[in-house]
Amino acid sequence: MFGQKTVVDMIERSAENDTDRRRFLKVAGLTGLGTVGAGALSSIDSAAAAAAAPSDSAILNFALNLEYLEAEFYSQAVFGRGLDASLTTGRGDRGKVIGGRQVNFKSRTIRQYAREITLDEIDHVKYLRAGLGSAKVSRPKIDIKNSFTAAAQAAGLIGPKQEFDPYANENNFLLAAYIFEDVGVTAYKGSAALITNKTFVEAAAGILAVEAYHAATIRTSLYERGLQGPARKISNARDTLDGKRQRDQGIGTKKKANIVPTNKNGLARSRSAEWVLNIVYLTDQKATRGGFFPAGVNGPINTSHA
Repeated sequence: MFGQKTVVDMIERSAENDTDRRRFLKVAGLTGLGTVGAGALSSIDSAAAAAAAPSDSAILNFALNLEYLEAEFYSQAVFGRGLDASLTTGRGDRGKVIGGRQVNFKSRTIRQYAREITLDEIDHVKYLRAGLGSAKVSRPKIDIKNSFTAAAQAAGLIGPKQEFDPYANENNFLLAAYIFEDVGVTAYKGSAALITNKTFVEAAAGILAVEAYHAATIRTSLYERGLQGPARKISNARDTLDGKRQRDQGIGTKKKANIVPTNKNGLARSRSAEWVLNIVYLTDQKATRGGFFPAGVNGPINTSHA
């Protein structure tokens, strides 16, 4: 029905990592597209067996690390305090949180947005911890002070000797939130195809949808404030850390908004866990710690892409 080149193009557009492509190819062969031979499928199965996919609990624990980061950042901004200690225990080393304080919101609208997002992120932490049970990881050491300065310097928002305080004002808060939210959306989409338990798939899809709402809210708020330039710098900086493939987009220009970043098919983009770690570790090298996680994340998925 479809030529081989067409199928390859479809795979490239619909998958963002090698595992996704293997799965897509296998499904394509089994559903009668007729372009992938038995030999090719055998090779794909062998490759997949050689590189076993991570377990569902490993994937969800990786997500929990990211939710810890978001929940701590937002909770400090809105309530002036971090997560309750009872929500930070689990396997692995429990770390402290560096930085964070309440934002003096001037806009009632932004304050309301921030509060709603905060409560969602705390609920995500509670939900994932409950679902993982005794397998849940503890909150790792998190830096929401120095890491933002490093990220802002790398993006060219500030000079090499300047500091960026994400809690100093609403604009800084929104730009800091922008660093997280887009990454969260691509992370959940990238991991969705790797989860085998249908209940977990539905849970991940539910969180993905909420993170997408959050990202759109932050992107819209930035756009309304005319912060297209700084947002573009952050987007470009993220894109330098996660490989050659374009996985990031700014919020547009004054003449044309880009609130919803998609590929040419109108689909959200994906990032593998390794590429996500490149961004939160603030490195384009293979690493097990850095940036927002000075001691690394907890769990078996903890190494960024080389």
